[in-house]
Amino acid sequence: MKKYVNQKNPRREFIGSLAGAATIGIAALTSPFVSQANVNDPIMEGDPEAFFNKINGKRKVVFDATRPHAVFPFAWPLVFLMTNEATGSPNGDCIVVVVLRHDAIPYAMKDELWAKYKFGEMFKAEDPVAGTAAATRNPFWNPKPGDFKFPGIGEVQIGMNQLMEKGVMFCVCNAAMTVYSAAAAAQLKVDAATIKKEWDAGLLPGVQAVPSGVWALGRAQEKGCAYIFAG
Repeated sequence: MKKYVNQKNPRREFIGSLAGAATIGIAALTSPFVSQANVNDPIMEGDPEAFFNKINGKRKVVFDATRPHAVFPFAWPLVFLMTNEATGSPNGDCIVVVVLRHDAIPYAMKDELWAKYKFGEMFKAEDPVAGTAAATRNPFWNPKPGDFKFPGIGEVQIGMNQLMEKGVMFCVCNAAMTVYSAAAAAQLKVDAATIKKEWDAGLLPGVQAVPSGVWALGRAQEKGCAYIFAG
């Protein structure tokens, strides 16, 4: 495995500053900086309320993904579906919602943004396939056959696109995207709206932007979803 060491260079300092912004966490959400964030961003495509109105299954859960946590935010939805099917509830009877919020937001974005903004370092997201401590791509989008295997089970399809095909619903916190894109803009000394627009455009197909992750968790539970913490 490649060793990551601190080096005194502008790029490393930039990444360090962004990582520092990530560790601010909830405190950042109450700062004057965030008071300017428009969490009802008109750039958001689709209707978040309509997204949650699709929830009508018999077995309903919402997974709360707050940070990179190995394979678990994506493995657990599949385990839920597999074990329900094994006990008489096919996928059609099940609704699974995954809320990507806080430090888990990069999983909602395309490889190009992972490479450009060093999301793996910024959010401490490893690549479980390549075995690197900092992913340079989104490892859970369009995985190759054989990328993910579980002992005793074999190959599993836990790519986001594969889970979507099984009916799993993914949404991402627009408030967190606003905070972190603005932090990146401040370090790069560019217009925050420019980077936010780029991140909006870089969302994966099928991922719904929502005003905030906690808003989404509330909506999902109002629709009868049981809450499960995914890390």
